[in-house]
Amino acid sequence: MGRAEERRARQRGGHRAAPKRRRSEPAAAGKPPKSLLRRMFTWKKILGTVFGVCLLAILGFVGLYLYVDIPEGNAAARQQSNVYKFSDGTLLARSGKVNREIVDLSKVPRKVQLTFVAAENKSFYSDSGVDFKGTARGLLNTLRGRGKQGGSTITQQYVKNYYLNQDQTVTRKLKELVISLKVDREKSKDDILAGYINTSYYGRNAYGIQAAAQAYFGIDAEDLSVEQGAYLAALLQAPSQYDWAVATDTGKRLVTERWNYVLDNMVEEGWLTKAQRTAMHFPEIKEPKRAPGLDGQKGYLVELANQQLEQQLMAQEGLTQSQAENAVEGKGWTITLNIDRKKQAALEKAVRSELTSKLDKTKRKVDGDIQPGAVSVDPETGKIVALYGGQNYYEHWTSNATRRDYQPASTFKPVILAAALEREATTQAGKPITANTVYDGDNRRPVLDHGRPVGFAPPNEDEQDYGKITVQEAMNKSVNSVFAQMGVDVGMDDVMSTASSLGMDTKGMPAVPAQTLGSMGASPLEMAGIYATFANHGHKVTPTIIKSAENQGRTVDMPDPVGGTVLSRTAADTVTSVLTGVVDDGTAKVSVADNPLRDGQQVAGKTGTSDENRSAWFTGYTPDLVTSVGLFGEDPKTHGHVSMEGATGLLPGRGRINGGGYPAQIWAAYTFGVTDRSAFELDTTQGAAVAPPPPPSSSAPPTPSTTPSQTPSQTPSETPSHTPSQTPSETPSRTPSHTPSQTPSQTPTTGLPTEPTTEEPPDPDDDGHFGHLGQ
Repeated sequence: MGRAEERRARQRGGHRAAPKRRRSEPAAAGKPPKSLLRRMFTWKKILGTVFGVCLLAILGFVGLYLYVDIPEGNAAARQQSNVYKFSDGTLLARSGKVNREIVDLSKVPRKVQLTFVAAENKSFYSDSGVDFKGTARGLLNTLRGRGKQGGSTITQQYVKNYYLNQDQTVTRKLKELVISLKVDREKSKDDILAGYINTSYYGRNAYGIQAAAQAYFGIDAEDLSVEQGAYLAALLQAPSQYDWAVATDTGKRLVTERWNYVLDNMVEEGWLTKAQRTAMHFPEIKEPKRAPGLDGQKGYLVELANQQLEQQLMAQEGLTQSQAENAVEGKGWTITLNIDRKKQAALEKAVRSELTSKLDKTKRKVDGDIQPGAVSVDPETGKIVALYGGQNYYEHWTSNATRRDYQPASTFKPVILAAALEREATTQAGKPITANTVYDGDNRRPVLDHGRPVGFAPPNEDEQDYGKITVQEAMNKSVNSVFAQMGVDVGMDDVMSTASSLGMDTKGMPAVPAQTLGSMGASPLEMAGIYATFANHGHKVTPTIIKSAENQGRTVDMPDPVGGTVLSRTAADTVTSVLTGVVDDGTAKVSVADNPLRDGQQVAGKTGTSDENRSAWFTGYTPDLVTSVGLFGEDPKTHGHVSMEGATGLLPGRGRINGGGYPAQIWAAYTFGVTDRSAFELDTTQGAAVAPPPPPSSSAPPTPSTTPSQTPSQTPSETPSHTPSQTPSETPSRTPSHTPSQTPSQTPTTGLPTEPTTEEPPDPDDDGHFGHLGQ
């Protein structure tokens, strides 16, 4: 039925339906059928799909936003180097796996801050922390395998550096987007900028702006100029390529263009005037240097600084040892030491010139066993101004300045005298113990406790008898038998208590007479502190190496190195006075008193040489400087204690390394080159430094030098032969203090102690060996 017939049928009200067209019938001419593709992708379906995808994306992003939290900063981004400085602020060393020192933004000049904004993200202060267009471009390029393309904000770069990593994945980029939005909402722009400039890599192994300022300009971040800041900001685009010292001509051209771009942007933003910009010139870049490591003495200085800071954190914050170590190592501390650069250099030079230059382990095996250590302290302030821990930290990790496993030997004798003076102790006969008190100085004299032997009879050096001898002379000649008896007279508990109050670690040490020989362990650091307390008139000195310690704006208050009185001034000054006799008329005479560099400088000190010549000491001081020098015999393989006899080629039989030899020589070469000329101000009437009263008319006029034997406290029978200090140019061995028949035994001999229990070769022998030192 045609269409006309159908129309007529409808008009007649007929109900006959038009027959259906068979599927095989062709469509009416001029109306082709719709393709499957057109039927599937109608505009309605496309709009609906786009809308659905957008909705899913929004919902997905909302879910991601809710799901992703701001994480902890990654471990690498938190790692920092500790920076150590000399007392004058110059760089000493930097330690840590990462060369980074985080600085507060307030320490970076404002216009230097703006150079980074101008270089990377001019809209930083007004944007939401995200560049959606740049991020979308980066996502698309990542999906297409084109690597890193597309810009990002400072916030996004900070998030990537600090919270994430440098991986180029869709997941990481999505996380970066979400975390950046959250960080921008939760942190201030200053915090974000500070994080960015402190975590970015600038080349030359420098992470963060402080390390970069040091690496490229040799200055701190707070001293950067705008031109220098613009260079560092330009570097971030290609640190290695833009490093002026190694850049190609192309690299130099590109970094110059980038530098100009940064400054021009600052003018455009109103952060610089055109006149200021015109006046700026490309900065001078320093040649790269190897980061200051821990070689030489640096490691020993850093190690002690870390230990003292850890101890303070434990005391101040209640941390455990492990927690304190974790809080210090590689945590970005800036630690300024009390170490004086000039004194440190002088101490190192003295050790080298007086000892290590003479050691040759290829010729003499024993030379490889010699380990020197020294600590120098300002007694008025308690500051450690110089320290020698060993020939090289990388070759000998144990610091000889702080090790406590060697005997201090006769350098302990002044502690016994201090205990006697402080407690107003008396002899067995009830006489006060003073510098002028007479003791029996015979060899192996049994020590008595109110008439009862205590089972201890120490030998003197070379089995020498001294007969009746004053405490002053006994200190000069380091007579063991006298100080062993004095220790029992005072009471060994009181002696060890005095040692503890002066700064010696006596925990676990038995209070027995053998300790009078200095048979306990002690370090040069401890001995320097004890003698500094003598020098500071009895005020306790606890030597400290740290001047200040800061960490990200936080400062740790270090305790005052000088404490209260632990020894009366009279007692301390008397010890000092007595110890001037050791230098002028005793075992340190040749190396110190007669040293041409002395130039009249007043000196107090004590030598010490331990059993079997395993250690040798000289601890001495002027009014402004206390220095303890120790030499230790250590087997380099087993680290056991060994004899130093024969080191540097000393002749067989005369080869002991004595306290009056190399230790005293090192002390003199160092001290006389750096000390200020001054005299002791002593509140005492005793000791070698005190002018004697007028002698009886029958006596010969005294020489300018003083001697305990000239004091009225001695009986006539004790005094006639006591004249050692009246002849300062002579050694003690030439001025016997007992009968003529004993004179020959007082000449210096060269044998080792006959008993293995002998504490030291008391130091008359030190002078006898001096003529052969260095041969």
